[in-house]
Amino acid sequence: MLHSSARRTATILGVASAHSASGLATLPAKADTFINILTGGTSGVYYPLGVALSKIYGEKIPGARPQVQSTKASVENLNLLQKGKGEIALALGDSVKLAWEGDAEAGFKEKLDKLRGIAAVYPNYIQIVASKDSGVATFADLKGKGLSVGAPKSGTELNARAIFGAMGLSYKDLGKTEYLPFAESVELIKNRQLDATLQSAGLGVASIRDLATSLPIQVVAVPAEVAEKLGPPYVATEIPAGTYEGQAAAVPTLAVRNILVTHADVPEEVVYQMTKSMFENLDQMVAAHKAAKAINLETAIKGVPVPLHPGAERFYKEKGLLK
Repeated sequence: MLHSSARRTATILGVASAHSASGLATLPAKADTFINILTGGTSGVYYPLGVALSKIYGEKIPGARPQVQSTKASVENLNLLQKGKGEIALALGDSVKLAWEGDAEAGFKEKLDKLRGIAAVYPNYIQIVASKDSGVATFADLKGKGLSVGAPKSGTELNARAIFGAMGLSYKDLGKTEYLPFAESVELIKNRQLDATLQSAGLGVASIRDLATSLPIQVVAVPAEVAEKLGPPYVATEIPAGTYEGQAAAVPTLAVRNILVTHADVPEEVVYQMTKSMFENLDQMVAAHKAAKAINLETAIKGVPVPLHPGAERFYKEKGLLK
């Protein structure tokens, strides 16, 4: 009888030789490559995109065993990656920058030095939406009103804090501050227990779509000069007319690029395959959420605030984006 470790070795060698025979020996000779995909709340954009990645990886990467983990998004994802508790995550660009710097106030107790970039993907739009009944039409109207700024120390909440600071305001100017994920924020507005929600997400996020079909909404502008005050990774943009039901005109706001991040201990071949298979199957990403229409090779390495992973670098060199 084979000893258990010998049996394991035989199994691994068997799988490796089977892959070699079929021309699939692209990954290290292992029976399984576990890929834990860190996302966000199920009503946001990260989660459906994570599900799409899981499907792509399961189909295209030999031996891959992907799974999707719903989290509190950016800050939690980055801390989990540093601890090796995930292989790939979505996170807001400013959160990634603060994590790399070890900004304790943002939720990073130390410099997260293991973080490595895969790609800049799509922009998150700062979307401030109030019920029409609340009387909130401008940012200044939020004074004395009830606003949900996102889960505590989430990427959304870090965006909210930065914008309030740039506008010369703080949460103390609000009548009530709630720290809630997207879906819960919307439920409170529907129940007339809250006036507005600030959500940093891709356009057409499910939570705001749900709110707009439930009651009349007002999308609140964030002036372009706020982007100038804050600087990169913030840029001035607008939420196009008709993004949500009842939104007749385009609304000025800010955007922040989202980054696909991994960590230094994930093997080069695995990250290469993750990067390559995503870019070769972007149609599946777009089918999962239209925010993915903004993912393209031309902008993939622009504004990534941490070093690229060697596996991602290899892919971009093949495509002629890096020398």
